[in-house]
Amino acid sequence: MNFNIDLKNIDLKNISLQDIQAKLKKVEKKTWIKIGVTVGAVVFFLIIFYGVLNPIVNKKKAQLDDMNMKIEETNNFINNIQLAKTRIKKMRPTYEQYSTLFHSRAEVEGLYQTLSQFAADNNLVISKIEKKKIKEITKKDAMAKATGKKASGSGKKEKRKVENIAYYMIPVDFEITGNFLGYIKFKRQLSLSLKMLNFDKETIQVVKTKDSTGAIKVNGTLTIVGLADEFF
Repeated sequence: MNFNIDLKNIDLKNISLQDIQAKLKKVEKKTWIKIGVTVGAVVFFLIIFYGVLNPIVNKKKAQLDDMNMKIEETNNFINNIQLAKTRIKKMRPTYEQYSTLFHSRAEVEGLYQTLSQFAADNNLVISKIEKKKIKEITKKDAMAKATGKKASGSGKKEKRKVENIAYYMIPVDFEITGNFLGYIKFKRQLSLSLKMLNFDKETIQVVKTKDSTGAIKVNGTLTIVGLADEFF
């Protein structure tokens, strides 16, 4: 591109508008066309870049950032799963150890026969044994009880699912007559069964008879703890 203008010989102090116009008139028409094409190309490129390419580039960059973030979240999720599996593996022996303390449905039904057998072994007579309404204990309530905190009520009733239940409490009313020493031995036999069973209420009355001493009548309630998946 040749403007044919000697810029070194131009006196900028004495130059006038007429001189500039005269110099510009000397520029060839082809040169002006080249300048126009060059400027137009630059403007067109800028329009294409900022109007079309730049939004596409920004969109792709945002998609790439989002994909990288999701990959990181996925990796974190996988790591959390592995940690959870490790914890569950460590907790399983403890769970199996404590779950053996709970009664299965078959063991609860068989417990009545066991109570009668223990009573007979100690010269006692069970005159009443009656299973009452079963009460389910949720995991939230069990955790609150274990930590000594009051269970926080959200106002919304928790959906009844077996996975939300920690265990069942099965109260049994009973009446036993016999000798006091025999009753103590009876309770000891129950404690050696290694099952969770608690005497919640217990009223002991001395029975006066002519031919024996130490005769008693016991009325009370014992609670059996049952497995959640057995009684749901």
